[in-house]
Amino acid sequence: MFGVTDYVNPTSCVEKSVCEVIREMTDGGADYCFECIGLASVMQDAFNCSRPAWGKTVILGVEMHGSPLLVNPYELVKGRTVTGSMFGGAKAKSDVPVLAQKYLNKELCLDGFISHEVCFEDINKAFDLLNQGKSLRCIIWMDK
Repeated sequence: MFGVTDYVNPTSCVEKSVCEVIREMTDGGADYCFECIGLASVMQDAFNCSRPAWGKTVILGVEMHGSPLLVNPYELVKGRTVTGSMFGGAKAKSDVPVLAQKYLNKELCLDGFISHEVCFEDINKAFDLLNQGKSLRCIIWMDK
């Protein structure tokens, strides 16, 4: 769904680390690794799961605790890369109208990302769901 080909549940990795499991699944490392949580330890794991020589790690989460990301410079010289992506690199003024039109034309399926809908009066419920990690995207209806 949404382009994901495989995933690993870290709680199911009891005898091996997540990185070892991913390296085995991909015969050496994933070409692309994405970190979406905002923890330096997970960023490090994503980097370590990427393929030596050309693996790309994309950091989407924001590290809020001030922990540094430790990367061996030798791995960068050999070809691995780490990059960040705020809003997927989209430019709001030019890209949002195009994406909105694609959605309206049913060329872009976004409905699967919506996990909850609440009335404006229940906006605090939306924040509670987000803080509890129970909501992916919540629609807040202003007119209901």
